[in-house]
Amino acid sequence: MGLRELAVRWADALDGVVAPTLTRTQIEGLLAEQAEALVAAVRGTADVAVAHDAAAALVAANYRDPVAVSRSIPVICQDMVREIRPTPTTPDYEQIRDRAIVVAAEFAAGFTWALRSAALNEQETTLAAVLSAAQDAEVRSQLSEARFEAVFAGASVGIGTVDITGRVLDVNAAMAEMVGMPAATMPGRSAAEVLGPQNIGPAYAQLGRMLSGAIDRFRLETDHVRPDGTVARIDLSMSTVRDSSGRVRFLIGVAVDVTERKQLADRLWHDATHDSLTGLPNRVLFFDRLAHATPPMGMCYLDLDGFKKINDEWGHTVGDRVLRDVAQRLQASVEPVGGLVARIGGDEFIVLVEKCPGRKELDTVAGVLLAALAAPMQVAGRPIVVGASIGAVFVEDRPTEVDELMHAVDTAMYRNKAAGGARGRGQGFQLP
Repeated sequence: MGLRELAVRWADALDGVVAPTLTRTQIEGLLAEQAEALVAAVRGTADVAVAHDAAAALVAANYRDPVAVSRSIPVICQDMVREIRPTPTTPDYEQIRDRAIVVAAEFAAGFTWALRSAALNEQETTLAAVLSAAQDAEVRSQLSEARFEAVFAGASVGIGTVDITGRVLDVNAAMAEMVGMPAATMPGRSAAEVLGPQNIGPAYAQLGRMLSGAIDRFRLETDHVRPDGTVARIDLSMSTVRDSSGRVRFLIGVAVDVTERKQLADRLWHDATHDSLTGLPNRVLFFDRLAHATPPMGMCYLDLDGFKKINDEWGHTVGDRVLRDVAQRLQASVEPVGGLVARIGGDEFIVLVEKCPGRKELDTVAGVLLAALAAPMQVAGRPIVVGASIGAVFVEDRPTEVDELMHAVDTAMYRNKAAGGARGRGQGFQLP
């Protein structure tokens, strides 16, 4: 395929997402450069951190819609994998595919970070302009006052001023919309009354410190519950405005509604830590949970028997339905014990049980998992019985080396697969 064709396919995928700042030729040149770095990361010859740089480059080119991520991830996980390993039978195909998933997750995380940085930079620029205009209005001419009023009224971010007693002096339309109250009803009321009892928290505590003179500014993100019950995530910066003698004249706040950004970050984090096919936690989230798990703990490693035959004979569509059904059954089986089920490979699943009472209880969980797969499932009108090899490991203390624990449970699974015993293996796939 080549990097140039990859860049063209990527540019086609992003077409119509936003109005970028570059021409089509420049976009293809940018994407070719980023594709080269990403392909190297998928190959394993470059650090996956290059995915952050690629995401930042897209944001800098004005690709700021989350659709840019959803359209880029297939390019990384499909087109780039095919560029390196054209067919699933090519050696190391599974490793290349798994690395592509990690690179895609890093790309999504980098996109979120780059969006946040861009938003914060814009907010800082606005705050600096407002403060400058406000200070000029206090000590200079009516022209400066007019400049302040223009910035105040026309800003797309919320701006509000509070006097030294904590009462609201003025708010612009954007701030009123964020808070969920008419702008005309807010001046003259205390900040506590305007915020409402549900929102008296960290932001109000910091405001109190500013009014007492303990601090001159603060910045934080907070949830604001509007009078109608809706919730906005607000990034709030407040600063003290002093006169020429150093006395506090008033406080000014600049607020940005980052609700959509927060939702995007949550969605990207979910996408980066969950398997797109089954919805289960993926390898990234599983290892994070394992590193912080509460002992004693048990792990069950399942490998489906004969799954390749399903894909070969009936196609990947049937295979995908089988995997989704298996995921649902495993998840339902461990819910009573609070277990975590993750998909860590093509047909490989792993179960983590925290605070596991003992080996006997873990063996019971393993038996329940195998029993859950015993009943035939209907896939495209065909009854299919799924079997699995399973290995179980119980540990009383959190392992110092996660790799050692994974090796132990992996070895136990393959030992049972080789033995072919009823305790370690199901009946395998059966098709009529």
